[in-house]
Amino acid sequence: MKNIKACLFDLDGVIVDTAKYHYIAWKELANELGFDFTLEDNEKLKGVSRMTSLDILLSIGGIELGEDKKLELATKKNDNYLQYILKMGPEEILPGTKEFLEVLRKENIKIALGSASKNAMLILERLELTGYFDAIVDGTHVAKAKPDPEVFLQGAEKLGVAPTECVVFEDAEAGVEAALAGGMKCVGIGSSEVLGKAHLVVDGLHKMSIQKLGLLD
Repeated sequence: MKNIKACLFDLDGVIVDTAKYHYIAWKELANELGFDFTLEDNEKLKGVSRMTSLDILLSIGGIELGEDKKLELATKKNDNYLQYILKMGPEEILPGTKEFLEVLRKENIKIALGSASKNAMLILERLELTGYFDAIVDGTHVAKAKPDPEVFLQGAEKLGVAPTECVVFEDAEAGVEAALAGGMKCVGIGSSEVLGKAHLVVDGLHKMSIQKLGLLD
């Protein structure tokens, strides 16, 4: 593979599923405020910032609050979420992830993380995966959210490779768009109906191989 020199991975939905903990934390907050928050409601929060997510949640409950109170609630939700994250372990790594990362290392392909999460470092530490990554770019490093390609372009720069030499692994439509906007190849993790713009779509990293990666070269 002469043209592929690096793989960049989103975190949630690709390496691990932390979405369930976000949902539990939002649901707990809604229940404290006196209303229910369903999985269907939770779909509206996908790929949305913390404060916008809170606004959506409050509108579902028909509640209006001042900015100070909203900041207090958003912080409370994040604190609750972190309590779940701190209990995570390597058993929560999604199937095939570690094996694929090991294959990439054997092939001398550089590896980076490109995630909007501000808790990415903590999560990787809990999963015992930090050592696999040559570069980590998370929500503490970037100003622009996906579909802006900033997070992936920073990753390529840190690895010292050109964007055209990178393959991005993403489970969200905005992430696929970010990869393409950055001039990178993209593998969608999930449904081809949602991620159809990606160059290749697979169910998970357990379905990836060096041969499939070579098809993108």
